[in-house]
Amino acid sequence: MENLISNFAEFKELKNIDKSTMIGVLEDVFRHHLQKTYETDENFDVIINPEKGDLEIWRNRVIVEDDAVENPNQQIALSEARKLDATYEVGEEVSDQIDMASFGRRAVLSLRQNLASRILDLEKANLFEKYSERVGEIISGEVYQVWKKEILVLDDENNELVLPKAEQIPSDFFRKGDNIKAIVSKVEMRNNNPVIILSRTAPEFLQRLFEAEVPEIFDGLITIKKIVRIPGERAKVAVESYDDRVDPVGACVGVKGSRIYSIVRELRNENIDVVNWTSNTSLLIQRALNPAKITSITLDEAKKTASVYLKPQEVSLAIGKGGLNIRLATMLTGYDIDVFRDADEEDVDLEEFNDEIEQWIIDTFKRIGCDTAKSVLELSKEELVKRTDLEEETIEEVVRILRAEFE
Repeated sequence: MENLISNFAEFKELKNIDKSTMIGVLEDVFRHHLQKTYETDENFDVIINPEKGDLEIWRNRVIVEDDAVENPNQQIALSEARKLDATYEVGEEVSDQIDMASFGRRAVLSLRQNLASRILDLEKANLFEKYSERVGEIISGEVYQVWKKEILVLDDENNELVLPKAEQIPSDFFRKGDNIKAIVSKVEMRNNNPVIILSRTAPEFLQRLFEAEVPEIFDGLITIKKIVRIPGERAKVAVESYDDRVDPVGACVGVKGSRIYSIVRELRNENIDVVNWTSNTSLLIQRALNPAKITSITLDEAKKTASVYLKPQEVSLAIGKGGLNIRLATMLTGYDIDVFRDADEEDVDLEEFNDEIEQWIIDTFKRIGCDTAKSVLELSKEELVKRTDLEEETIEEVVRILRAEFE
């Protein structure tokens, strides 16, 4: 019996469960047992002291003459009542405490199991609700276990959170005991257990970091219109200010990059481009392709495509290392962007050779920014093979055809 009482004392320390809810569960479990034992619980008082972690059960019975007891659970003989207090009279009510030892060992064990099950279900439901309300928020935790496919993180209440490999920045490296920041991505129920999934790759994680570092964003003076990321590599953040006196890009970057530096460090040196948002599509594309300087843009609104023309030396800047810059610009603007070199007067567009060179080969060269004869001839055979992935013989044949044009 002492074990049962000590268990109640432990319950008051439970996380995620408030005191009033805990009392309600305890009372409900005991009243259920009283109903099974005595057929009714209406004449019982269950008194719980959450501070001490103990409880008392009192039964209220009406005093009747010794030979008039019909229901011993609700009535008590006068002679029995006067053993408690000699002044009792028929018709009065007697309250006597029920010793839980009287329930029997099996009943106490059943009570403990029922109570533990109810508490566990309640904790699960409360944890699910708590973190469902925190989806999209940044949380800090401690790395408890590192596995191949995921990391187990503990929050400040020792709740278990999961950071899957797919939600980690490729260059992330954590050891047990490390502090970690991430956003709550989603909360799922698996086999009746709440699973809290974290993410460090979601655009929302970058947005929350900006909100934490840039007061103007937190205060609503600056709005983040859109974020696109290739986690661990590069990101573009489009911002807009509702106050003409506030430079949104300058505010986000900070003096000498002070504000953005801590964000870049948290994201494992992910490069972050902050651009001024505009509803002018051409201007947004131009800003998204920064640092490349664009000569002209032709838009096809129906097909959501943009043909961008640049000087030859600007093409590689627009495309970026590994094509990152143009991929992110496409993601940010929602337009498929094709990059073209400005045609020189003496140069010839590759389309002019479609009677000698197959169209799919011409399209392959265009995809790497080579849309004129000279833009192809400026590159070595080895570079062309590497960038187009075409056969060496195909490259040689194309170069032969193009050179013939200038001879």
